[in-house]
Amino acid sequence: MGIEDNKHVIKAFYEAGNRGDMDACFALLADDIKWTNIGSTKFSGTFVGKQVLTQQLLGPLFGQLKAGISSVVENMIAEGDFVVAQTAGTAETKDGKPYNNSYCQVIKVREGKIAEVKEYFDTELTSSVFGRD
Repeated sequence: MGIEDNKHVIKAFYEAGNRGDMDACFALLADDIKWTNIGSTKFSGTFVGKQVLTQQLLGPLFGQLKAGISSVVENMIAEGDFVVAQTAGTAETKDGKPYNNSYCQVIKVREGKIAEVKEYFDTELTSSVFGRD
């Protein structure tokens, strides 16, 4: 796949997430997805495989939010198999706290699927909203 194809995969991923279409999001992830969140927050670490990603990251995180995270893609840069997306996310916790974070995701696309993500974000904001444990 070419650079524009890879960017299209990432754009489709964010669009599906914004619609709340988790089936479409998961269809764009490789079965052996490797997702790494930087830092030492309760949501930091490396999660390998869709099941682990769901059970150890997405379930705990989205379980605390009213309606997921809405993302606006501010910039997208691609080279080879990698796409870097700079995004702004907005969300609200179930107890009414805003969670509006900035992200930079370095994403590897393999055969039309998201194979790896390394996500950089404001870890202090994450810990202040969701706690440290």
